[in-house]
Amino acid sequence: MALMRQYILNGSEATSVSSPGKKSKSGLRCLSLILLYLLAPLLGRGGTGSTPPAAHEYRLRFYHTHTGERLDVVYRRGDQYIPEALEELDNYLRDHRTGDVRHFNPRLFDLLYDLTASLGDSGGEIDVICGYRTPWSNKFLRTRRSHTGVAQHRLHMQAEAIDIRLLGIPTSEMRDSALHLHRGGVGCYRSSDFVHVDVGRVRHW
Repeated sequence: MALMRQYILNGSEATSVSSPGKKSKSGLRCLSLILLYLLAPLLGRGGTGSTPPAAHEYRLRFYHTHTGERLDVVYRRGDQYIPEALEELDNYLRDHRTGDVRHFNPRLFDLLYDLTASLGDSGGEIDVICGYRTPWSNKFLRTRRSHTGVAQHRLHMQAEAIDIRLLGIPTSEMRDSALHLHRGGVGCYRSSDFVHVDVGRVRHW
């Protein structure tokens, strides 16, 4: 600041007290450099942290054992679900027998994300055995197979359940991890090698 006070501006000229013979352009140049030096830290701090961190992406990858279709989708960013992705998931998990589509409870996708993460398989491909099931398909399975555990009022018909398997992970380990999450119903079908999870009341079989 003492150095700045050394300069006196008079009209269009800047005259140095210590060097009155200096030209005005030289004085203005020095003054500009001093101001730039003093303002540089403030300008630097103003730009720091101005960009917010990117929201965490929630990704799921599927393979449908009945249709052979695959899906790799980011369905949520931070706390916000992505409507287009949810619509894509609804269509993917349709009743493969009738083609009917129903809107899924997105909490089921959060459950799948947390389940695969708890098994150390975050981002791994999930084999889909059954997603949405119409009342017609549910009745068809009950009459065709009397010992498959197909209940009369399954949450599959409400698009709140899914039957899955994870390649290389035993069904018993999947069941235990799902039970530990305590987020809904868990059923283990060792003979068919899949696990049922849903977002209904907490129970297991």
